Amino acid sequence: MPRTGVLVVGSITADVTAFSRRLPQRGETVLGDDFTLVLGGKGANQAVAAARAGAPTWMVGCVGQDLFRDIALDGLRAHGVQTSEIRTVPGRTGVAHIRVDASGENDIVITPLANAALTTGMVDASIAEARDRTRVMLLQLEVPAEVTRHAARAGAEAGFTVVLDPAPAQPLPDGIWAHVDIVTPNESEASALTGIAVDGPEAAERAGRWFLDRGVSHALITLGAAGAVSVTAEAVRHVPAFRVAPVDTTAAGDAFTGALGAALAAGMDTDSALRTAMASGALATTRPGASPSIPDRAAVRALLAAADSATDLEGAAS
Repeated sequence: MPRTGVLVVGSITADVTAFSRRLPQRGETVLGDDFTLVLGGKGANQAVAAARAGAPTWMVGCVGQDLFRDIALDGLRAHGVQTSEIRTVPGRTGVAHIRVDASGENDIVITPLANAALTTGMVDASIAEARDRTRVMLLQLEVPAEVTRHAARAGAEAGFTVVLDPAPAQPLPDGIWAHVDIVTPNESEASALTGIAVDGPEAAERAGRWFLDRGVSHALITLGAAGAVSVTAEAVRHVPAFRVAPVDTTAAGDAFTGALGAALAAGMDTDSALRTAMASGALATTRPGASPSIPDRAAVRALLAAADSATDLEGAAS
């Protein structure tokens, strides 16, 4: 079997999301407009994004023994994610409490719960099971840091392209970076990790070089509506964002990273994979929620085609 799969090691949560015109200030209560309860977690979101982009995708993580377990597992399966490497552990499934205002901005409190039960042994067993089918490993930081560090090293030794989304940002041992091929922080995460105030493309380039100096091959610093900055030893590129009307930015970064992983697993060149990831991340902001907002391959292709057509028209007009 060809190695075209994506193995995602990370978090699985039930996302409890409240939508309101504005977010409350400290000690204040505001009336909301809507509420959702859906699959979430950065790991699960990235697995959904990779699967919806067309990659055979396996999720490695833990859920609890509560009602949220079925919400998580059914949600993953509905999007085509393989759940054979998910373990059920005593206790409760992880929960994310999300608040979204009318502009689409959000804040999030994550309670890991079952996600904290993921072990290095579980990761090793899953790598052994999926090794012959996997090309790309996706990692985040909502499971124990030691598990993520171990998974990066084990994934690299298995021959995977290792992609780390370092969110939520937290101190990491320098030794992890030598096992990471691609790192995908947003501006706030890049700032927290590097100590460089990332407030635009020039600062993003400096932050990207910080990661390269520590062994990462490719740093992709996402800047929201300002696009992304790609930094490698050979070149630096500022990639503009796609123009969309944002509704909710939840999971936009996960859609970006999941689509990137799927494109790389399919053998797409890096520039094309990055553009595909940018389109997926942009589309994810146009719908509310986490996993429900993640676009499929057809929607991404349509946005890319529309952007190409607009560029052709602009070229003809000039």
